[in-house]
Amino acid sequence: MSTARHTAYAAELTDPPRSSPDLDVRDLEKRSRLMRIITRLIAVSDLGSKDIARRAGLPMQKISDLLSGKLEHLSVDELRLVYRTIDPSGPPP
Repeated sequence: MSTARHTAYAAELTDPPRSSPDLDVRDLEKRSRLMRIITRLIAVSDLGSKDIARRAGLPMQKISDLLSGKLEHLSVDELRLVYRTIDPSGPPP
């Protein structure tokens, strides 16, 4: 077996499968875009983090995670819920 083929084979064994939900690039891009929009809205909003969490029906920790950039702790649906809580008249992202 040539070195090139051996290296490619070894990489296939060590790399996680591309279909893994954790590696869905489109989902990650969507969540990061929503996170940026929401953090800007929170910055200009009169609502505090506790009030946003209460109105959205989410634990305060989720809002803290959002503001800390911890995307892995929030789903797209939770991010949309927070968005609608802050800006109910705006178009859904």
